Amino acid sequence: MKAFKIIQDRAASRKGGEDKLCSLLPPVAGNAAAAKLADNRILSVMSERVFAAGFVWRVIEEKWPHFEEAFLGFEPKRLLFQSEDFWHDLASDKRIVRNPQKIKSVRENAAFVERVSKEHGGFGKFLADWPKDDQIGLMAFLGKNGSRLGGNTGQYVLRWLGWDGFILSHDVVLALRDAGLEIAENPTSRKDLATIQAQMNIWAAETRLPYVHLSRILSMSIGENYDLETLKARMGGGSE
Repeated sequence: MKAFKIIQDRAASRKGGEDKLCSLLPPVAGNAAAAKLADNRILSVMSERVFAAGFVWRVIEEKWPHFEEAFLGFEPKRLLFQSEDFWHDLASDKRIVRNPQKIKSVRENAAFVERVSKEHGGFGKFLADWPKDDQIGLMAFLGKNGSRLGGNTGQYVLRWLGWDGFILSHDVVLALRDAGLEIAENPTSRKDLATIQAQMNIWAAETRLPYVHLSRILSMSIGENYDLETLKARMGGGSE
């Protein structure tokens, strides 16, 4: 495996120097900050990422204030108290994207958030307490217990919530393989994900960088070399 310094130097060279590269790395509050997140904000982020999956993100972002209104501010308790008619009517509500399965996922994730919150004194506290060196385990938990939160959606949920983690975008996976990691082009197996987690943990210890920065630097070290303005626009939403 390559030392991460080699990957970082290549990313810096592609972006015009170390200072330019650093300008593209976001501040990271640390996972302890997740404890302050209210359950309704967590459910809102979950729902936004679910609706954005396979859709134009910008459209979802522009319509999101209407989603907040339609889904009662994403308060889990209020949503779980609603009748079947409420959920049926949402399928024809023009304020939102009328996808019945994704609407159903909001209801299911409201129950998920409420259940975990009761067990841990808040869903945010649950996230804050999860070991930062086991993102793969947290992704598996979200995928198993939540609705439509598996795969990339779960990764983006964590990123949007400010949890310090990596995103296995095409370029990140390409960079991992280029560095010598023996994983599939589309790493979804338990073995591949464990291999990725182990290597990211090694680099985190080696560099003392947060996982978000490791992920961003990997993505900028290979593939399409976007200009700085395009990169800032793309990464403003938390993508790689």
